[in-house]
Amino acid sequence: MHEVEFGVATIEPCPFRPGSWVLRVDGVAQSYVDIIEPEHLEFPYMRRVAAVFDTVAPAGRPLRVLHLGGGAYTLPRYLAVTRPGSPQVVVERDGKLAALVERLVPLPAGAGIDIQIDDARSVVESTPAASYDIVVADAYEAGRMVGSVATVEFVAAAYEVLAPGGAYIVNVTDLPPLAFSRRQVATVSSLFPDVCLMSEPGLLTGKRYGNAVIAARRAPKRLPVTRLVRNTGGAVLHGEGLAEFMRGARPLVDADVA
Repeated sequence: MHEVEFGVATIEPCPFRPGSWVLRVDGVAQSYVDIIEPEHLEFPYMRRVAAVFDTVAPAGRPLRVLHLGGGAYTLPRYLAVTRPGSPQVVVERDGKLAALVERLVPLPAGAGIDIQIDDARSVVESTPAASYDIVVADAYEAGRMVGSVATVEFVAAAYEVLAPGGAYIVNVTDLPPLAFSRRQVATVSSLFPDVCLMSEPGLLTGKRYGNAVIAARRAPKRLPVTRLVRNTGGAVLHGEGLAEFMRGARPLVDADVA
């Protein structure tokens, strides 16, 4: 066990898959990384995020990606292999955790992944407009999404750093009755014209705790919803279904999390 800035971390080999490691913080699994086959994504929510990566641009085309929240850099490693030459920046608040990951499961040389120890919101608000094709918000502390990256004001800043047609992706952990997920959908929908939510069916039916992935896209392009449905193997809410899901939910603003 290793004391990091926001808890106690462990990085241990997976006994069932050689070359794979699991990062846990305070006993909660945060990342599963396969250093031999970075394309292998063990966690279903990461496969949903990757489905967006895979479908928003032709296969192999490099993408400029900003990751807010690092963990063991599972998704940046995936992109470095599936879209070589993609310039990626990972913003991680926990410098001790980043140092631990670098020591035990280091990034491959020449991956094009820049690690910044900083606050996610500060980085987004200071980034020039249209700098990225994709922004991924996966910033958590003690199992909860960091409040400063969950509000309308933050999403507005993320919207500005995306190029036209760029995609915004946010990982949400929730439990029935999914009040936080509904507010996050309302928050993202207040800025983006095209939004969908992807999850395990059991989460939407109120049977379990889990992750939902919200994806949104700037005009003039739209989300490849048909391909996302085919590629994710779970539930995808879009259009009228998503509107019904978030009905009555109020967007989250900075004053709500102050």
